[in-house]
Amino acid sequence: MTNEVITVSTTVDAPADTVFAVLADPTKHAAIDGTGWVRESLDGQPLNQAGQIFRIAMYHDNHPDGDYEMANRVEVFEPPRAIAWQPGQDGPDGDIGYGGWFWRYDLTSVAADQTQVTLTYDWSAVPQQTREHIQFPPFPLAHLENSLTHLASLAVAR
Repeated sequence: MTNEVITVSTTVDAPADTVFAVLADPTKHAAIDGTGWVRESLDGQPLNQAGQIFRIAMYHDNHPDGDYEMANRVEVFEPPRAIAWQPGQDGPDGDIGYGGWFWRYDLTSVAADQTQVTLTYDWSAVPQQTREHIQFPPFPLAHLENSLTHLASLAVAR
């Protein structure tokens, strides 16, 4: 762990294709989330390419409105090895502004029915102006570990 990147790993008792399919389904992201902030997919469409935007309804007690929306841009889409996205929000001009942090999952087959999953949260590109309003990381390490536990449960049940 560095000052601006957190990485956690686990082994999931499911094939990499299955784990990747869960991650590529934004309707599952609320169930994966370890923070409790993710509410639901607003698009309901599976992820299928880099550059794709998917919207998620969120809630956080410290957000001025409580409820808010994130517009996530898929940065990496390499089935079944890696998937990553960068969260952003719509600006007043309709353009999406990205905060400089991203989520990445790397999957490595350990056996036919086991996958090593590494989750990385990276906020190294967050501008100083944003850091003045949001403490990074905005959650403890346990939230990432919980996310991997939730992901494993979903993948095994699939």
